[in-house]
Amino acid sequence: MSEKSNDLVLVRKVQAGDKRAFDLLVLKYQHKIANLVSRFVHDHHEVQDVTQETFIKAYRGLKNFRGDSAFYTWLYRIAINTAKNHLVSASRRPTDGSVDSEDAEYFESASGLRDIADPHSELMTDQIAATVKLAINSLPAELQTAITLRELKGLSYDEIARIMECPIGTVRSRIFRARDSIDQQLRPLLDNSNSVEA
Repeated sequence: MSEKSNDLVLVRKVQAGDKRAFDLLVLKYQHKIANLVSRFVHDHHEVQDVTQETFIKAYRGLKNFRGDSAFYTWLYRIAINTAKNHLVSASRRPTDGSVDSEDAEYFESASGLRDIADPHSELMTDQIAATVKLAINSLPAELQTAITLRELKGLSYDEIARIMECPIGTVRSRIFRARDSIDQQLRPLLDNSNSVEA
């Protein structure tokens, strides 16, 4: 039985009044949802609050869940919207603040800087990570969400399209634009690094 099928069985039990089945869904997804929320909300306590609010909204809305998409896709969409609403209510712009030097390997331009341990390279890796973080932070919210779900969460284009409630073509365009923007901001740093090594 697939993960989607297992989730659907639990969802049907919740819809039939079995609250313990929802506890199993919470246990299964609470860390993934908290990790996703932390990409937008930086304060640990606020992440916990938004994660809890996500599950409350999911529980209340579960009676309307038909199973057209996977449960986690539906839940991720709720989490993203809840995080964005939280930031709007706090008058803050959504940002992706959890990018570190390990995440730089997700971007093609940084591929030549992996697995290099000398101090200059470590400094460059830190600078690249900071540049990637700033680049992601400067993206419009829909581009941030798309690139975060694709590169940091590893979701497929189809899953992202369902979460963001838009066509796959739109997802591809957003990810392309986000990568292009990040690449443009990384290029001067990488060009400077190559000229120092030459």
